[in-house]
Amino acid sequence: MTATLNPADVERVVRDVLNRHLGSRSSGTAPQSSSSDIPVLRSAPAASSPGLKPSAGKRNPLVVNISARHVHLTQEHVEILFGVGATLTPEKDLYQDGYYAAKETVAVVGPRRRMLPNVRVLGPCREDSQVELAFTDGISLGIDLPVRVSGNVNGTPGCVLMGPHGVVDLKQGVIRAMRHVHMGPDDLAYYGVANGDLVHLRIESPGCTTVLEDLAVRAAKGIKLEVHLDTDEGNACNLENATKVELVRPEPCQCKH
Repeated sequence: MTATLNPADVERVVRDVLNRHLGSRSSGTAPQSSSSDIPVLRSAPAASSPGLKPSAGKRNPLVVNISARHVHLTQEHVEILFGVGATLTPEKDLYQDGYYAAKETVAVVGPRRRMLPNVRVLGPCREDSQVELAFTDGISLGIDLPVRVSGNVNGTPGCVLMGPHGVVDLKQGVIRAMRHVHMGPDDLAYYGVANGDLVHLRIESPGCTTVLEDLAVRAAKGIKLEVHLDTDEGNACNLENATKVELVRPEPCQCKH
């Protein structure tokens, strides 16, 4: 005999399982998924560099951060997940002024019914909810992650978000964020690039020197010079032990094939 459960019963059962799972981990040492708990690397100014040639403007320190899996929410979804009238609670400031890792976390559930618990919410709220994961996260959840510039979520996969007070069935918005570099006006002038251009990042690390190609330039006023990589990219190039980073201008292929 087959029993039929209504959506409310399914939600209750899943929430009970989730609460027991989270409770069993509360005394462990596993790290939280937060963009605030990330290695930071600042490049030392140099008299000359084989990277992007400066043209004008002010030289600012280059910071490379690993952006761990995280969620951006609309205010509507915040209230569904955390209760009517709820707002995000800043817990730790991020490198960019005005942005923060919130105290709130959610569980991200994929089509395989596998989930990632304790995924950090970043603030402030946005116009569209969005989940940013690494490639290996997508494999675990059973989601084929498209690489997109943050905010470009049209036609992307969805997922289920679970909070302490409710569930959001997100129809789209799950992406692997395209690697990118944030620049202010001085940085654009210094490196001679424009918003939307693509540059490369060269990372020198012991036994693992790497060039990551096609970082999207994302420019705005009041923004600090900062590169964002996901956890897979940071691990692949051994960023934590890197000794030097520099932005490199893409060059046409010189081969004759």
